[in-house]
Amino acid sequence: MEGPCTPPCFVLQAVKTQLLEQAQGQLMELLDQAMWEAVQAYPPQGRPVPSVPPDSLHNELMEVPHFRTIYHMFVAGLCVFIISTLAIDLIDEGRLMMEFDLLTFSFGQLPLALVTWVPMFLSTLLVPYQALRLWERPQSGGAWTLGVGLGCLLLAAHTVVLGILPVHVAVEYQLPPASRCVLVFEQVRLLMKSYSFLRETVPGTLRARGGEGIRAPSFSSYLYFLFCPTLIYRETYPSDSSQSYVSSAPLQALGCVLYACFILGRLCVPVFANMSQEPFSTRALVLSIMHATLPGIFMLLLIFFAFLHCWLNAFAEMLRFGDRMFYRVGPGPGLLGSWMQGELGKDVGEDGGYVGSHLLLGGRARGAAMLGVFLVSAVVHEYIFCFVLGFFYPVMLLLFLVFGGPLNFTMHDRRTGPAWNVLMWTLLFLGQGIQVSLYCQEWYARRHCPLPQVSGHDTPLPARSAPHP
Repeated sequence: MEGPCTPPCFVLQAVKTQLLEQAQGQLMELLDQAMWEAVQAYPPQGRPVPSVPPDSLHNELMEVPHFRTIYHMFVAGLCVFIISTLAIDLIDEGRLMMEFDLLTFSFGQLPLALVTWVPMFLSTLLVPYQALRLWERPQSGGAWTLGVGLGCLLLAAHTVVLGILPVHVAVEYQLPPASRCVLVFEQVRLLMKSYSFLRETVPGTLRARGGEGIRAPSFSSYLYFLFCPTLIYRETYPSDSSQSYVSSAPLQALGCVLYACFILGRLCVPVFANMSQEPFSTRALVLSIMHATLPGIFMLLLIFFAFLHCWLNAFAEMLRFGDRMFYRVGPGPGLLGSWMQGELGKDVGEDGGYVGSHLLLGGRARGAAMLGVFLVSAVVHEYIFCFVLGFFYPVMLLLFLVFGGPLNFTMHDRRTGPAWNVLMWTLLFLGQGIQVSLYCQEWYARRHCPLPQVSGHDTPLPARSAPHP
């Protein structure tokens, strides 16, 4: 027969009970925190978000003295380029030339591009909202079906306008690269904005017809959404009235454009202008790639700074848009997977595409969903390069599929060592060198050895590898 429980037994039971209570309390706190973060990430329609608006990551970094030193080093580099240009002009010509041939060529016919943008924007402003209004009208079955068909027809015409008009203008009038950038970036942006607006409002509209009484979005909120720097439509957004960069952001963006022109004119044009006229050799190709790594990474950083910081911050501050987390991760030692995903999916709304694919597959095929997002992102990136440069040369596509995809699956966030960070930066440098080298060679190959024209226009096929008489 067992005796009464000894004092150590009571002690063990008390400790066990206390540990279970502490574990339960901690689990409840973690659950409450996770639910709060989920509510903050997906606020209900028509309600303000009760949180402190997050600032841009770059704005926070600019408060760090060491980061400001790096920024000042880049400004000093621009000053060195300007001084070298002035010195060369004085030595060679005996006077100051300060010619901006590359800049004026790249932005040629910019007024035509801006005129083309007007019907693209008006179509995006009017058609999706009007289609939603047709679908929300509480009419009889036949009339509502007719309204749905008319709304779908309007959306189809809207897609045709955004898809064909900029391509036709760019090809017909032979727009230069920078003017083409205006059209293709706005084309992709307006398509994503239209899709996001319909994706977020159509389910509520259909439920409202079922009797749930969800209020239709206002036209002013849709107009605000078209200009604010976000791709997820909400009826309201957090606001922030601070305006610390809006006055200097346009000047900094212009400085980035001048900086990129100096880099191309001083480091790329002299190397690649006559390379396509020389016999091909593996040695020359490898040396050109190594030479292009530094200009390539410089231009990548300039693009990130000009667009993510200057351009988006300027619009966020002018519109008092509070959520300025345009880029949440960088190439730090513990963020390799997030950096690769952000770098390879930044132009196609990767987060929304990934979540949609993940939910579509029921959460059971995360790898397949991520792979699908990479394929879409690769195609969109290659389309943008083809549109801007005027020819199809699938360097970006191959880099995405051959190197970007495997790196994203292998260099995940658990790879936090310095060696992995150095490896990531090395591959990023080489990738930029490959792109700059091969695209510059193809550009000048088409200038020196033009291919036969098709229907009065240049063929989009590569000229570097094409046989010439």
